[in-house]
Amino acid sequence: MYRKIIVSLALDQGFAPKALELARALKDEGGEIIALHVFEPLHGSVRAYVPDDVVRQALEKVRAGLAERIGDAEDVTSVIIKGHSGRDVTDYAAKEGADLIIVGSHKPGIGDYLLGSTSARIVRHAPCAVHVLR
Repeated sequence: MYRKIIVSLALDQGFAPKALELARALKDEGGEIIALHVFEPLHGSVRAYVPDDVVRQALEKVRAGLAERIGDAEDVTSVIIKGHSGRDVTDYAAKEGADLIIVGSHKPGIGDYLLGSTSARIVRHAPCAVHVLR
């Protein structure tokens, strides 16, 4: 079993309950579950046209969405980081010493075959075990 589990949550997918249930089943007694969401910043050229208050509102909406998915679960710590999903989930896992990442996967589109999906990047670069939920 695992002592530190990161559940990578994309808020536009509905697998949070299933992922958290799985994390609880795989967690060692005294282990930790971290629900992680990556808030991706706007591209530089777009960022110049978006007011700071709009970005703050978007971040608050993400915080509310993550809190909604976790609910009142006292055994889950929610964390939001800014960066690129595929890269920063694995960097965060390495920094925190995680021994499992749970990530969801969706039916890939044509762009995913050419560029690779977030879950595929996490699987390729994770410093620990990865469980992919379909």
